[in-house]
Amino acid sequence: MTSLFDRHRAVLPDWLALYYRHPIEITHGEGRHVWDSEGKRYLDFFGGILTTMTAHALPEVTKAVSDQAGRIIHSSTLYLNRPMVELAERIAHLSGIPDARVFFTTSGTEANDTALLLATAHRGSNQILAMRNSYHGRSFSAVGITGNRAWSPTSLSPLQTLYVHGGVRSRGPYAELSDGQFINACVADLEDLLGHTREVAALIAEPIQGVGGFTSPPDGLYAAFREVLDRHGILWISDEVQTGWGRTGDHFWGWQAHAENGPPDILTFAKGIGNGMSVGGVVASARIMNCLDANSISTFGGSPVTMAAGLANLSYLVEHDLQGNARRVGGLLMERLRAVAAQLPLVREVRGRGLMAGIELVKPGTDEAHPEAAAAVLEAAREGGLLIGKGGGHSTSVLRIAPPLTLTVAEAEEGAAVLERALRSVS
Repeated sequence: MTSLFDRHRAVLPDWLALYYRHPIEITHGEGRHVWDSEGKRYLDFFGGILTTMTAHALPEVTKAVSDQAGRIIHSSTLYLNRPMVELAERIAHLSGIPDARVFFTTSGTEANDTALLLATAHRGSNQILAMRNSYHGRSFSAVGITGNRAWSPTSLSPLQTLYVHGGVRSRGPYAELSDGQFINACVADLEDLLGHTREVAALIAEPIQGVGGFTSPPDGLYAAFREVLDRHGILWISDEVQTGWGRTGDHFWGWQAHAENGPPDILTFAKGIGNGMSVGGVVASARIMNCLDANSISTFGGSPVTMAAGLANLSYLVEHDLQGNARRVGGLLMERLRAVAAQLPLVREVRGRGLMAGIELVKPGTDEAHPEAAAAVLEAAREGGLLIGKGGGHSTSVLRIAPPLTLTVAEAEEGAAVLERALRSVS
């Protein structure tokens, strides 16, 4: 009998990445665990790339999806849609953006694509600033602004993009500076860059870079950038696809670590809000959102079923203070991982916030990336019953850890123990 892996390779693109030497088929999940087609159970520390944010098979979400599907699955945005309006009202309020409007999409890629459309239309410019080491999706425009070579297959783009320092604290030309000096140097770089370009539409930035390996600047960098951007009329787009909804523990949105000069002009979200359903979106003030002078709709964005899932998931998250759980349990997990890392020359750094942790691996005694070790740890963790992710950019190798926000202390300890064994087996 032909294996599912062979069938996959026969009909799907070669560039569609799969984890593991022998890829696994995940058949079902519950809570923080999933099972493969051979019946093996895994503790899930990656949540479908930070998408199963709350829990697998969360009853409140599955019931909302089932109930809505039993009424109507689809109608498009050409008709009034109660779940979409209700979710938009809640997100507009939570966003922190004054006079906010919300547009729903089916993915983070599409959300960022829409944000770029709004910014360039509003400013009458196709010049974009992005961060080095960034990732914003796989559409033509999103790939064109992505500052991570491994995830950018073409240099062709409808946009002109210039890249700014600051997304990576512990590498690059400013790594040895203090936090204050680092911010000042990045701001000076931004000021200098703006002296060499035509009018810029927007800066797009992830508060914590996801695919880039959970890297981030010191708190306050984007607030300092905002002072420069405001002087030039340049919009700030905060890509919250991976940092939104309380995952960082300290804040509901990643931008709130840089809030001194107010919220972003445009905020994008996706992944976790649907707890596995395909939901993304853009939040902007009415003056920006309503700047388009042509008709537009979304066939699948704002689907009644995905909106019902988002409403149920958001309600559960807020009512059970999952942001607080991310802060408490994530803090314990981070301490445990740092204690392990201190004993292993393989680990250069453990970084992150809340339930969003990155473990950067290097060849012992050097500062050189060690992708072979990252792949080996990924395999060893799977053998031990733990699913994690990996990432990195500009010659870095990083293990990515982002469990559902309902993670318990016992599960955090269990996962950390498996990770310790996996890391030691490779060291």
